[in-house]
Amino acid sequence: MTKILIVDDERSIRNSLAELLEMEGYSVIKAEDGEQALELIANEEISLIISDIKMPKMDGDQFLNIVTNSYPEIPMIMISGHGSIESAVDCIHKGAADFVEKPIDMNRMLVSVKNALDKGMLIVENKKLRRKIHKSRGGEIIGSSEAVKSVLKVIEKVAPTDARVLITGSNGTGKELAARHIHLSSHRVDKPFIEVNCAAIPSELIESELFGHEKGSFTSAIKQRKGKFEQAEKGTIFLDEIGDMSLAAQAKVLRALQENKISRVGSDADILVDVRVIAATNKNLINEIKAGRFREDLFHRLSVIEINIPSLSERIEDIDELVYHFLEQYSSEMGNPGMKIESEALGLLKKLPWTGNVRELRNIVERLVILSESPKIVTVEDVRQNIRV
Repeated sequence: MTKILIVDDERSIRNSLAELLEMEGYSVIKAEDGEQALELIANEEISLIISDIKMPKMDGDQFLNIVTNSYPEIPMIMISGHGSIESAVDCIHKGAADFVEKPIDMNRMLVSVKNALDKGMLIVENKKLRRKIHKSRGGEIIGSSEAVKSVLKVIEKVAPTDARVLITGSNGTGKELAARHIHLSSHRVDKPFIEVNCAAIPSELIESELFGHEKGSFTSAIKQRKGKFEQAEKGTIFLDEIGDMSLAAQAKVLRALQENKISRVGSDADILVDVRVIAATNKNLINEIKAGRFREDLFHRLSVIEINIPSLSERIEDIDELVYHFLEQYSSEMGNPGMKIESEALGLLKKLPWTGNVRELRNIVERLVILSESPKIVTVEDVRQNIRV
């Protein structure tokens, strides 16, 4: 049953709204203020919140900000006896589904409730669809080994929070995949996931790439440009290979993490940003700190949660599952779904060193699908002929 939370310091308002909604078949719980409401939200499955703006302890504005940031899937209808066009617009701008002025027109309220619940259902369905699309594109973490289960367990715990995450591991292990998994399991899933490969951007351009620039700030700056931090507003920025970032850029990233502010190249104006930061590196940052190439204070800011992605050689038992997954993916893409692999061929693959990890395995399976003699099965001869065993 749909459960609606009513938050108002006036008992008569709470009771009259509850009576109306219960007559319409909704389940209702009530709170006197924002603090009490937050306790209920943490322990109940709430489909919709109706909240007053003027309340003791925690006013409706503060309550609205907390809910939209921590529980964005729950729509909110704000009510007030001091209504105006300005206050209504302000509420909607802050994320409320609707604004209803007191004294409450009950018919108007029922229409607003239905619309807000429909909006909430769309948000939930949109998140499910995004995750489904992500998996269909080969974006899920494949494997049943204890090493993979351990990683997924940490991701499950950290994803709903805004904690910064540092992902470590060798090239090809799936660090970007882990970062995307965190984003898609977070409340920021409907917002951008912006990836920055710090190793691929020249040191003289990294600041402009991250923080943007003003027109004329350097020779080729022919117009104003938003950086990756601004593009990721309300979402997630993934700083891949952060161990290759210059010390100058590290200092600016540190400031962004400390103060949630950035400034574009060529400007002194501060821009507030609300971005979750996930970083990744294949380097040992402790050694980089000792060598003077990485800031220790930035390391501690980034590594609130540290996740190490195991190499493929540490999860050999996952090779079967990975091979079958990539076989299905690539054979379907090439119009020949359901391709199999001989057990002896699979055994031969397990003996390889896999220095390139999962990325190398994926590339090899794609090669075998293309070059195998039979369109139905990959044989041990296909492996010997096309792979350096």
